Amino acid sequence: MKFSQGKALRTLCLAAIVVLTTFGAHANVIVEWNARAEAIAVKKKMLPPPNARGMAMLHIAMFEAVNAVERRYSSYRLNLTTARNVSKEAAAATAAHAVLTALHPDEQEAVNAALLASLAGVPDGPAKVAGVALGKKAAAEVLAMRAKDGATAPESYRPQTVAGVYVPTVVPAGSTFGRVTPWFMSSGSQFRPAPPPALSSATWARDVNEIRDFGGRANSKRTAEQTAIGQFWFVTGPQAWNPIARQLVTIKKLDIVDSARLFALVAIATNDAFIAVFDAKYHYNLWRPITAIRNADLSDNPATQRDATWLPLGDTPMHPEYPCAHCITSAAAATVLQSAFGNDIPEVSMTSITAPGVTRRWTRLQDYSDEVALARIYGGFHYRFSNVAAQEMGRKIAELAVNTQLRAPNASAAPSR
Repeated sequence: MKFSQGKALRTLCLAAIVVLTTFGAHANVIVEWNARAEAIAVKKKMLPPPNARGMAMLHIAMFEAVNAVERRYSSYRLNLTTARNVSKEAAAATAAHAVLTALHPDEQEAVNAALLASLAGVPDGPAKVAGVALGKKAAAEVLAMRAKDGATAPESYRPQTVAGVYVPTVVPAGSTFGRVTPWFMSSGSQFRPAPPPALSSATWARDVNEIRDFGGRANSKRTAEQTAIGQFWFVTGPQAWNPIARQLVTIKKLDIVDSARLFALVAIATNDAFIAVFDAKYHYNLWRPITAIRNADLSDNPATQRDATWLPLGDTPMHPEYPCAHCITSAAAATVLQSAFGNDIPEVSMTSITAPGVTRRWTRLQDYSDEVALARIYGGFHYRFSNVAAQEMGRKIAELAVNTQLRAPNASAAPSR
């Protein structure tokens, strides 16, 4: 299936606009600015980790602003105070605007227009003026908080080779992201999983043979639906879970404070999940299926066979294999959403620029997370053991976020699974 990348990106940007139009008066300001931030990230083709970092900054700023008015939940880190009659809508929109213009100064004209549209619905007066001031303060403090979190550290990956021997010269992605300051984890290595199975093990043979059979570009055992699923989830990063969160918040009619809190929890959980997964990826440095299958004779495992021409369904992401980044973040997002809505949900759906014409639907959040994991096998990117380890990491990270961050007074901890 071939299509123009430019056309695909324009389609997704248009989809974000349609989201805003479709929600209309039923949407709250948190949902609207989430969709706007997503459209910017898609337009600029942002990589998932920096995109997730920006989303976390955006949503923490909006949460801190609106929560300062009602003081319904514990703050993340800020100590903002304001009157109870301050406009939460003005505060949230202004906070979002300030974060986005700081992160994307080249988008300032469009973001300015979006702010004017948001503020147009807020009655003029002292409450609006105070809300604007509050939003600016929340954004400024969040931006200052994350200014030295390590996200802009120079890339320093050292290719493994011997003197004079050629290696592919594309630098892998995310090599320093595992050292970014987490939002709530103690360190990037807090949830580092056990090592991957030995290449001589039965687990290795089972999983590498599975992905060779089901993840290949040619002569695959995939069904047509499995191929569509694999291609669908070539889309990664916040646009792989934000649409689900927006739909659920809208269907459940969460108010502005609860919406801000939920989006903030999803954002910081998925951002910390990226930190954790890139810490583990570069710690273990496990070869991808395309490398393992083409070099199966080096693994000393008689149950695997070398295929010199094997290619995955899609282009392999440029970073080590273990664990699966898409799996950890979708599991983290699903777990946070489960804490608010339970596992069984009203039907939600998504489309994807990487599988035009395909719509996926779910009535269980676990099914969504599991589909993402299976898609990485069908896509030829990740072994099953990698997906399982990543999903467990994502659940633990999200449970830590829900149980320790933005809590209601005297709230009991959610049960761990």
